[in-house]
Amino acid sequence: MMASEAEKTHALLQSCSAESLLSSFGLGIFCLVAERLLQFPVIQRSDWLRALSDNAVHCVIGMWSWAIVIGVKKKTDFGEVILAGILASVIDLDHFFVARSFSLKAALTLPRRPFLHCSTVIPVVALTLKFAMHLFKLRDSWCFLPWMLFISWTSHHIRDGIRHGLWICPFGKTSPVPFWLYIIITSSLPHVCSFIMYLTGTRQKLSSKYGIRIDV
Repeated sequence: MMASEAEKTHALLQSCSAESLLSSFGLGIFCLVAERLLQFPVIQRSDWLRALSDNAVHCVIGMWSWAIVIGVKKKTDFGEVILAGILASVIDLDHFFVARSFSLKAALTLPRRPFLHCSTVIPVVALTLKFAMHLFKLRDSWCFLPWMLFISWTSHHIRDGIRHGLWICPFGKTSPVPFWLYIIITSSLPHVCSFIMYLTGTRQKLSSKYGIRIDV
């Protein structure tokens, strides 16, 4: 059921709550500091340390973003937050898949960007997942999953975009995303995702049927 006008208004007000805005500000600061730390020579000199640190930042951003969306209120919410982090970081495994090797050097020296780094994949996979959940009648208990995947993968792509631009099939690649725009998009993405969840009734399903609160 679509949310009522009153619920839509409430969602908009909640998305601007002091707690939520403070969390988003903290996320923006984390992104800023993390990118500076990754430039330290001790990290840049080691391929493994650079790759692991870069992937860890993707993971933390995914976790932080989803924590803003759901508002962590109880211990079980941390499971969702961890899953969001895994989704945000697992994308980089496609480097090894395309390289057909577990060699980090081979994964980092691909002649082209691997398939999961195509931004067009995000809405396609999210919508496919939503359809599959509807088909197998999982739309209530797992209705958050397409949204989690969307926000986790989008945050990964936007961050990669500051170095390589966004690869949007079949239109090609954009210019690198300006650093300031990366900070703004990453900080505001949880609010946009959360508000759309309100509008589509996802919050109502979670809160009324399973007692999961999504306070933004």
